[in-house]
Amino acid sequence: MTVEQTQVEESAEQLAPVGRGVELCYQTYGDPADEPLLLVMGLGGPMTWWDPEFCRELARAGFYVIRFDNRDIGRSTKLDSIANARVTFPKLAKAFLGLRVTPPYTLTDMADDAVGLLDHLGVGSAHLFGISMGGMIVQTMAITHPDRVRSLVSMMSTTGRRTVGFQHPSLIPTLLARQVGRQAYVEGSVKIWRLIGSPGFPSTEAEVRKRAEDTYERGISGSAVARQMLAVVSQPDRTTDLRRVTVPMTVVHGLADKMVHVSGGRATSMAVPGAELLLIDGMGHDLPQALWPTYVAAVRRTADRAR
Repeated sequence: MTVEQTQVEESAEQLAPVGRGVELCYQTYGDPADEPLLLVMGLGGPMTWWDPEFCRELARAGFYVIRFDNRDIGRSTKLDSIANARVTFPKLAKAFLGLRVTPPYTLTDMADDAVGLLDHLGVGSAHLFGISMGGMIVQTMAITHPDRVRSLVSMMSTTGRRTVGFQHPSLIPTLLARQVGRQAYVEGSVKIWRLIGSPGFPSTEAEVRKRAEDTYERGISGSAVARQMLAVVSQPDRTTDLRRVTVPMTVVHGLADKMVHVSGGRATSMAVPGAELLLIDGMGHDLPQALWPTYVAAVRRTADRAR
């Protein structure tokens, strides 16, 4: 039986209490005896944006794969009742301009959620793979919980420094557009993915529409996404703290990424001593199937450096 044909054990979705009144919905793929790999998704994305077959490919590469819904997304806890929960457009605008605001929660809180999930699973330390906002979260984990991190892959993300990793100005109206109801969410998703998807590895509109429909049904809330967005735009500059990261790290970024400019990836790799930088022509701000082997190889190569 070839590696590609090997069957992968996968768990049912479960809820894990991770502290501070938050429960995360998670699922695992592979053998618990293998090296744990925590996948952390980006803004507004449930764990289902990590395609199950991609998770299986990572498991076949020797990992015990853990995917989960971040707080406020999917089947994890929605935080509508916490203090300062309502995020207004003026507050987001202030944060975009670099003015001081107090978000309902921070990327550090989200990093602590992920550590709480590792605690729940009895995992002392794990390899981390985060994309976009998830890349910011795993960077934060490496800074605040270095003993829990074996290696780190940060993809299409940035350091939090405002002069790098910026959005293309043409995206801002679409990102801030209000979407009420299933149809509006789906149509808005199709529109944004036309703008930020990989031009060299395009998805079909049917694929994008199906994913948006599944995401909405799983549990999406405009106010919840706004809270995540405020956590992102109010994040601190991690550049100095990243210089103290000692675990193996690979930074992956698309040269056609309009959501997070490639300068964010370059700055991240420059901040972390010994980090590998992998730039991919034609890749935007998504996970095209044609590039899965490249991503799996990068995660495996980075984890092997930890040995």
